[in-house]
Amino acid sequence: MKEVKTLWVDKAEDGVRLDRWFKRRWPHLNHIQLQKLTRSGQIRVDGARAKPDTRLTAGSQVRVPPLPDAPAPRAKGELDPRDIAYAKSLVIYEDEDVLALNKPSGLAVQGGTKTTRHIDGLLSAWGEGMERPRLVHRLDRDTSGVLVLGKSPAAAAKLAGAFAKRRTQKIYWALVAGLPKPGDGVLELPLAKKGVGDREMMVPADPKDPRSESAETEFVTLARAADKVAWMALWPHTGRTHQLRAHMLAMGHPILGDPKYRTDASAELSGELKLQLHARRLVLPHPSRGTLLLEAPIGKEMKAGFERFGFDEHEADPEPFNR
Repeated sequence: MKEVKTLWVDKAEDGVRLDRWFKRRWPHLNHIQLQKLTRSGQIRVDGARAKPDTRLTAGSQVRVPPLPDAPAPRAKGELDPRDIAYAKSLVIYEDEDVLALNKPSGLAVQGGTKTTRHIDGLLSAWGEGMERPRLVHRLDRDTSGVLVLGKSPAAAAKLAGAFAKRRTQKIYWALVAGLPKPGDGVLELPLAKKGVGDREMMVPADPKDPRSESAETEFVTLARAADKVAWMALWPHTGRTHQLRAHMLAMGHPILGDPKYRTDASAELSGELKLQLHARRLVLPHPSRGTLLLEAPIGKEMKAGFERFGFDEHEADPEPFNR
């Protein structure tokens, strides 16, 4: 609006605050803009200066100065500049075929009933249609680390195929309660989804159970903190839901900070820590050439655990399973 207007206060608006009266008509105006307009005297009520919290009376005249235009509505899926900058800040590798992000803990990969902010929504930062990167695998909401995407349908299909055919090496770091004995090995334990209380969990299952799925995890102890906590490298040879979390609980060494797969002892040891599980390293065939080796530094949630128990991420063997 570029000209000065004088508007009357309706009977139904008697007693309404001035700032709310404005917001009803021009919802794009923010509190700071309204304060500046009232403080400078550009907004007046019955010819007098007024404050944002002034109560209006039916029949009063409100002087409305020229107002800034409302921003053009964004197209569906279009992100604001802050979201675009945030999405780009997660990039750890990018070429013409592949995009790799360091997914933070707490950010879901895809949306759901109560999830409006997620990685899939942020991918609009790279464009829509053919330009939009495609998800080829998943990480739990509270697991941080390497997430790889295809930047074309062909690249996404080849990357997804590598996961399906188990041609990838996924190495996770985890801080677990206690010291696993032996300190390295392979756990083969089928899992099945089961209702536990008011929630669903993956639990150990009889291989003959038609609901069970084979699950295999290779593990190596990287370091110990007294007899309380072990820093583990975990390599899931299969990709079952919550596999690492369920397997470590079944071993008697639940991952710290896990609100679901825990014991009373691990909950007490965790304190305020968030889930101490990080997708550290991913090795897989590149869609068009050679091999991709992707690594993600730990985020603030894992750093809190490392600092509490005295671990140094730089001391880890980058290839703990190649012994």
